[in-house]
Amino acid sequence: MNTSAYETILTSLEEGVLTITMNRPDRLNAWTYQMGAELQHAIETGNDDPAVDVFILTGAGRGFCAGADIKDLFKDQADGGDSGDNRAPRDWVGLIRRAKPIIAAVNGVAVGVGLTQILPCDFIMASPDAKFSARFVKMGVVPELASSYYLVARAGFGLANRMMLTGETIDAAEAQRIGLVDELVSDSSDLLTRAAELAKQIGENPPGALGAVKELVTANMAEPDIKEVQKRELTALAEAYKSPEHHEAIAAFIEKRPPNFKNLG
Repeated sequence: MNTSAYETILTSLEEGVLTITMNRPDRLNAWTYQMGAELQHAIETGNDDPAVDVFILTGAGRGFCAGADIKDLFKDQADGGDSGDNRAPRDWVGLIRRAKPIIAAVNGVAVGVGLTQILPCDFIMASPDAKFSARFVKMGVVPELASSYYLVARAGFGLANRMMLTGETIDAAEAQRIGLVDELVSDSSDLLTRAAELAKQIGENPPGALGAVKELVTANMAEPDIKEVQKRELTALAEAYKSPEHHEAIAAFIEKRPPNFKNLG
C-alpha cells in the first residue's frame, strides 16, 4: 500500500508534522477495517521517515470518528459470525505507544472505537464541538483497545466506569473536566493550528529521547514496583548519556546556539 492508494484517510506533511485525517465525512468517519489498515500503514510509514517528527490524528468534516461502521462491519460480523479480516490492525495500542509522538485533535464526535483508538495517544486536544462516548454496552459488546485500562488512567475509576456502564455521551467541556481531554481550544477553527504548534514544540526535541520517554511511560505507568520504575529510568538514562543527541545538546548549550538533532547517526 502507498499513500496515493489511501481511500479512507488523507495525509499531509508540513514542517515535520504528519497530519493523518480520517476521511469518510459522509459517514462521520465511521471506522472500517480498511480505515484501520490505512491508519496503521500511515503511522508505520511515518515512523520510518526521518522527515516526520510528530503525528496529528484528526477527522474530516463535522465528525472525528463515529465508531465502527455498523453497516459495513458489525452487520457482516453478525450475519457471518466472522470478525476476522486480514486488513485489520493487529496491535493498535502497541503501534501507538511505539510510534513517534501522536496528538489526537478531536474535531467532532468520537464514539466507540473513535474514542478508544485515541486513548493511548500522547495528548488529546479537542474543539468545543467534540463529543465522547464509550457506548459499547448499548451495542451489547464490551470496550476494546485496552480502553478499560486507558479510560480509567485518564478519567479515574468512577467516571470511567460511569461512561462504560451507561454508554452516555459527554461534551468537550465535561471531557476536559474529568481529564479525558488534555486541552480544550476555545474555537473550533483553532484546533489544528494549536495542535500543529504543540506538535512542532515536541518535534524540536531529540527523537531518540522522545522515543525513550514514551517507552518509559508505557512501561512504568502501571508498574507497582517503584524500584523497577527507577531501574528502567536509570537504564534509559545511561543510554541517553552516551547518545549523540545528548552530546549535541551539551555542545549547543556551551556554544550558545540552537541544537541540531537531525542526522546525528
